[in-house]
Amino acid sequence: MVLDRTVLSDVQWERIAPVVPGKDGDPGRSGTDNRLFVEAVLWVARTGAPWRDLPSGFGNWNSVFRRFRRWAQKGVFDSIFEALSGDPDFEYVMIDGTIIRVHQHGAGAKGGLKIRPSAGRAAV
Repeated sequence: MVLDRTVLSDVQWERIAPVVPGKDGDPGRSGTDNRLFVEAVLWVARTGAPWRDLPSGFGNWNSVFRRFRRWAQKGVFDSIFEALSGDPDFEYVMIDGTIIRVHQHGAGAKGGLKIRPSAGRAAV
């Protein structure tokens, strides 16, 4: 599968490339294709699809997901956000919570607002 559409421009990639781990010269294993990985993360964020539905052109979904978790735990995405926050295309970041489900204990609980008299009124 050929990915004909990318989210990041070359200028944007040049701004975030220095902050991503896995570059030549970094300790440990170097990333095979950091830009393709970032594009995969942006594809999942843009479409809202589960990781298992990641197109094979981005690589194995589980490998991409595990790498995503490692980067998230290290705060790499915070650094990427800082590098791109001045860009007009990334000026506003929206998080859509419409597809996030509430935990079973967080919905449908009995009760509601209970009005109780204050201690001063109860004594009168």
